[in-house]
Amino acid sequence: MSILLNPVLISVVILCVLCLLKLNVLLSLIIAAIVGAVLGGIDIPTAMGILTAGFSVNGGTSLAYLLLGTFATAIAATGLADMMSKKLSKIMGKNAKFLLVVLAGVACLSQNLIPVHIAFIPIMIPPLLSLFNELKLDRRAAACALAFGLKAPYISIPFGFGAIFMGIIADNMTKNGMTTTIGEIARYNWILGAAMLFGLILAIFVTYRKPREYKELSVDMSAHDAVSDKFTKEHAVTLLAIVVVVAVQIPTESLALSALCGLMVMFVFGAIKWKKIDEQFDGGLRIMGMIAFIMLVAGGFADVIKSTGAVDELVQAAVGIMGGNKLVAATVITLIGLLVTMGIGSSFSTIPVVAVLYVPLCQQMGFSIPATIILMSAAAALGDAGSPASDTTLGPTAGLNADGQHNHIWDTCVPTFIHYNIPLMITAIVVSQFV
Repeated sequence: MSILLNPVLISVVILCVLCLLKLNVLLSLIIAAIVGAVLGGIDIPTAMGILTAGFSVNGGTSLAYLLLGTFATAIAATGLADMMSKKLSKIMGKNAKFLLVVLAGVACLSQNLIPVHIAFIPIMIPPLLSLFNELKLDRRAAACALAFGLKAPYISIPFGFGAIFMGIIADNMTKNGMTTTIGEIARYNWILGAAMLFGLILAIFVTYRKPREYKELSVDMSAHDAVSDKFTKEHAVTLLAIVVVVAVQIPTESLALSALCGLMVMFVFGAIKWKKIDEQFDGGLRIMGMIAFIMLVAGGFADVIKSTGAVDELVQAAVGIMGGNKLVAATVITLIGLLVTMGIGSSFSTIPVVAVLYVPLCQQMGFSIPATIILMSAAAALGDAGSPASDTTLGPTAGLNADGQHNHIWDTCVPTFIHYNIPLMITAIVVSQFV
């Protein structure tokens, strides 16, 4: 069979095209899986059975997402994160470069220590816009600072969202024939974090170092003004819950269990009223529910693709075309990851889709486990920063465009794409040749 008619290749291309055309990701995954199955000789009812059976692959990850989303919602409900954001927005100095570094640091904490993700941005950023204008700070640099904090920690630090990201990579690499662990992934992924740090430094101190003029316009401060400055018992219990999450996650390496323990502390000690528990879970579903379901279906999609039996055929054909050239193979792998992630808009959801192809291909090309880890991680992360549908870009824009002077595509997506995706690609391709 010609490589162009391979069911796996056609299925992945259809998935990318449908996602780039803005069709719902869940529907795109299901359609692409069915097309691949039919072309691979599997009837539709059987394909749907394989798809749903594959949900269990990412079941633990999806549960962690839902519980972590609920924990983030509960923290937001107590107002602790909002109060901290408001105080930070008041005490930041008038050194533009220092301010950007602090923004990046706060964003990092939102992924690990206090896992509220992008919820802090609408509280912290709008009040700072007037200061940004006074300093003539280029908001593209601020977008890069925030995107760094939202992305680099989960790539390189095995904690919080990073534990989920590395856990998905470990599970999918192991399932597809390369046994690895979160600890081993963390030993190599710091290299990708360093590549992103280079991009951050470049954005702040080189590309967007020059002053940029903005008009002084009115900003919606309702979210900021609604935050109370009074420290309460609920805030104290929330801090205790955060400590418990950290204490449980370190020995158990289970984000789902640690998030559950944190929630129980908040519920038992009254940070969240008993009658409000359902409301917090509803909020968690709104924040993370879609991503959790995408993870489930992505696991099923990978199983359907493997069931066609066309993966090995595609890998052998690809190796033949690449002529055994590892440099070419690494470039193709990262480019495919970029395309898939740009379409889906989620690094986490990309991993099960690409792992089914990448792991066998890396094995055939003679890549080591560390090289495969770096290529897998980079390919999954690529595009997240530059995708218009990603939280990594949507979050910063929501805050920086509070006065209507920050364009989502040209002021967030393009700058973050240039400063993070390009360094990630180059680093992964080069490093994979030597580890």
